[in-house]
Amino acid sequence: MSLTKAKAAKRFASSLLCLLLAGSTAPVALAQGNQDTNIGYQRPPEAMAAIIEAPATPAVSISAKGDWMLILERPGYPGIDEVAAPESRLAGLRINPATNGASRAAYFSAIKLKPLQGGEPAEIKGIPQQAKIGYVTWSPDEQHIAFTVTTGKGIELWTAALDTRQARKLTDAVLNNAYSGSPFAWMSDSKGLLVKFIDAQRGQMPQPSPVPAGPIVQQNMAKAKPSRTYQDLLKNRYDEALFDYYMQTQLKLVTLDGAQQAVGKPGIVKSMEVSPDGQYLLVETIQKPYSYLVPHYYFPYTVEVWSRDGKVVKQLAQLPLAEDIPIAFDAVAKGPRSYSWRPDKPATLYWAEAQDGGDANKEAAVRDHVYMLDAPFAAKPVKLAATKYRYNGVLWGEKIAIVQERWWKTRTERSMLVEPARPAKAPVVLIERAYEDNYNDPGTPVFTKNKYGRYVLLTDKPGQNIYMISEGGSPEGNRPFVSAFSLQHRKAQILWRSQAPYYERPVDIIDLNSGKIVTRRESENDPPNYFVRNLKTQQLQQLTNFPHPTPQLQGLQKEMLQYERADGVKLTAMLYLPKEYKKGDKPLPLLMWAYPREFKNADAAGQVKSSPYEFTRISSGSPLFWLTQGYAVLDRTDMPIVGEGDAQPNDTYVTQLVASAQAAIDKVVGMGVADARRIAVGGHSYGAFMTANLLAHSDLFAAGIARSGAYNRTLTPFGFQQEERSYWEAPAVYFQMSPFSYADKVKEPLLLIHGEADNNPGTFPMQSERFYNALKGHGATTRLVFLPAESHGYSAKESILHMLWEMDQWLDRYVKNRPLQ
Repeated sequence: MSLTKAKAAKRFASSLLCLLLAGSTAPVALAQGNQDTNIGYQRPPEAMAAIIEAPATPAVSISAKGDWMLILERPGYPGIDEVAAPESRLAGLRINPATNGASRAAYFSAIKLKPLQGGEPAEIKGIPQQAKIGYVTWSPDEQHIAFTVTTGKGIELWTAALDTRQARKLTDAVLNNAYSGSPFAWMSDSKGLLVKFIDAQRGQMPQPSPVPAGPIVQQNMAKAKPSRTYQDLLKNRYDEALFDYYMQTQLKLVTLDGAQQAVGKPGIVKSMEVSPDGQYLLVETIQKPYSYLVPHYYFPYTVEVWSRDGKVVKQLAQLPLAEDIPIAFDAVAKGPRSYSWRPDKPATLYWAEAQDGGDANKEAAVRDHVYMLDAPFAAKPVKLAATKYRYNGVLWGEKIAIVQERWWKTRTERSMLVEPARPAKAPVVLIERAYEDNYNDPGTPVFTKNKYGRYVLLTDKPGQNIYMISEGGSPEGNRPFVSAFSLQHRKAQILWRSQAPYYERPVDIIDLNSGKIVTRRESENDPPNYFVRNLKTQQLQQLTNFPHPTPQLQGLQKEMLQYERADGVKLTAMLYLPKEYKKGDKPLPLLMWAYPREFKNADAAGQVKSSPYEFTRISSGSPLFWLTQGYAVLDRTDMPIVGEGDAQPNDTYVTQLVASAQAAIDKVVGMGVADARRIAVGGHSYGAFMTANLLAHSDLFAAGIARSGAYNRTLTPFGFQQEERSYWEAPAVYFQMSPFSYADKVKEPLLLIHGEADNNPGTFPMQSERFYNALKGHGATTRLVFLPAESHGYSAKESILHMLWEMDQWLDRYVKNRPLQ
């Protein structure tokens, strides 16, 4: 399909003529030649716009006792005025100056309460209409919920009693939620909360000086400190002052009647956690010096145990600035990390500490030690376990613990059973497996609340079994199941498994004795709803009745395709056809959408990774909108990049990518549903990178759409995606994987879309700008669209509608109406 400039010009003229003859329902056509391209926000065809404007399906939260369900109503997409509101971008955080909270946060708009034993949901009273509700959290005794309400002036703390269904405001709009995580935590007795407040003594907001104080200097004194690319870093002293201003926090205890008591001194609180007995606080505070090279989570910080009234009981660690963490995956900072409270003890800490200096490239028999320390924190820490791989957390039960570890290079995970009361006893390896293997994934343990209101492993009374929920990968597609896993025999007994024609995923076990579980059940045509399933009788009780969000799409045709790549790797994809399409009709234009993934094992790469019975829900970034416009869509198209043994997947990235695309095209064309000359490819982020590479290295597609991608890997020289080698270690790989290097080979039309305020590491907006200039310089047909104020994912309704309009115009011109030659 590669064309000379003369042929390209002829094809373009024919395409434009066909489009003019066919007509367009869009209010404005794509500008040509010297026309002004800045046309304002546009609206796609109404069938597509209606999907975006459909009511959002609520979220739910079920109490651990299994007696209540919260139904959390969600508003539609925010307007561009909200998304474009002023924000401060500091040390990897984005802060709304008006609220001292995170900018672009997602909210709920109302809360309803429903008893699981029957009865209709009732709205929690007293919450302002269309409130911006966040962080909805059950109290330990599950008699109350707490949540935030964000106003134009700040963030308030609210609670609601379940027995009265009445909400009340506990504080004014003075919460500090500039840092990551919840701005409050329940006290163990459920009578109050530990809350982050804006420090009232922080003074006025710093103002930038029109006169520079001096040059901005960074230096490195002959130490290797490689760093990946990050967005929104601190740039100067003014940024540092703003960071201090927004982050300065005063912790307070707030009772359910609204009384407040200051706890400790103000500081930049990184995290806070209340001990299970409520007598101690685990507090991490950020210290100086800050860095202009790495985000906030690598800044120096202090770990302390405070008493309930804020006195320092024990300083556990002072961690330095972590600019020197190796870029290898599984590398960690030196020193102790991941402090937390054991949920099964009144006040016992646990944490991990690297034994290999945090360097995953070092040979080491032991990677981490896991330690415990009881109150009053004066004794020597007790070693709970030593890990072969990198520590990945502890799952605590009553009298047992499961230490989890992972190793990226071999894609291995391991779970060890230990007895905390007898830490010297040799651990038992329960599971050691390749985590890429979906077919043999035992799942995730089920938890229950203990006497402290903390989550611990759910076990039977003898403590012989834990319970697991798995996605249930299989050659027929995902079939979720719940199982009893024997700690003695290290085997799972499946208690129940989803059956066709439904995709039904267990959510929680609410009554182990009677065998009652909550599931989320859906089918191709039935939207997800929640049920109580009795495992003994198989009786179903429906809890919710959420309607079909897009009834206009009922009846669309869906089929899970299975096929092979030329090298024998098995592939899958989900084919969607318009509901009016009939077998034997003329082949359709097709949009192929994908996101490549790396694997160390070809068999794992070839496993089925979805279910043909999942309900088809169209999110804002979905390609399925074009089913309303007469296209076939191939979604979740497998594009595995495999590197077995010592081979690295990316060494043959382009070859494998093109082979996967060829196999998918051969499949749909062979079925007679797709016109080989009218197939477009598209993707978001790494999928955009894939799209540009496919256009540069093949002639398989009529056009491409690349959203928020990275195209020049020399701009991410210390690794990207799953590539941990640096540019200087593998320059040929970086060059060959960069579509920027082959901009002169791109002959098919390519639409580039990017959020102007992209905050994703590696996908700086400059990536699209530079690639566009390279394409333009070589005479390619291309269009670059920057969406104002948008991040890596697009939020504002106006932006999403305009994105759909751009894509629809592009596909109509260069794919659907592509002329015969």
